[in-house]
Amino acid sequence: MNSLLTGWHPRLVALATAAQGMDGAHDTNHLHRVWRNASLLLNDYPEADALVVLAGCYLHDLVNLPKNHPERHLASRKAALLASRQLAELDFPPNRLAGVAHAIESHSFSAGIRAETIEAKIVQDADRLDALGAVGLARLFYTAGRMDSALAHPDDPMALHRDLNDKAYALDHIDTKLATLPGTMQTAAGRRLADNRLHELIAFRDSFIAEWAASPAAP
Repeated sequence: MNSLLTGWHPRLVALATAAQGMDGAHDTNHLHRVWRNASLLLNDYPEADALVVLAGCYLHDLVNLPKNHPERHLASRKAALLASRQLAELDFPPNRLAGVAHAIESHSFSAGIRAETIEAKIVQDADRLDALGAVGLARLFYTAGRMDSALAHPDDPMALHRDLNDKAYALDHIDTKLATLPGTMQTAAGRRLADNRLHELIAFRDSFIAEWAASPAAP
């Protein structure tokens, strides 16, 4: 990490930590993992502005609304505005503020804003990678518990005879959203990592269903 990144890293962590709520799926460790993912992707894109990526990674959840909140799709815009104000107060390089704001705005799946810059694409991929793999699986069930969702449909966990509903059944979230994430990756490295992590989720889902759907033991 170069001296510019080293100097800003603790200041960005402090901003993010001060804004945190009680959501364990979007805590400081999540932000550290997103930056770690982004660092891997940056190796393939030396032309990207690493400081913009760093700030986007740590401030993308500065405003974090629950998934069932009616204004959830506006959270990334609100986070971008707040980040811009707070960074300006800290004398963050003015010529990088717009890049950070765009990276934050466009990272969100629910916002539906297209990532136009390589920095925004890296931040988006890095955040979505944390929804996949073993940690992504833990975050899935943690969030489902906070929303009072059931683990799975009692009789049809594979949704063979019903519509998927990830608000009611946690397991459905793998197929309704997580399985689509590799196809949304903006970078080749992100796609490779996402494909590998999705395989872990699919293997878990199949094992879960095999146990869930097993016939009850005879008395």
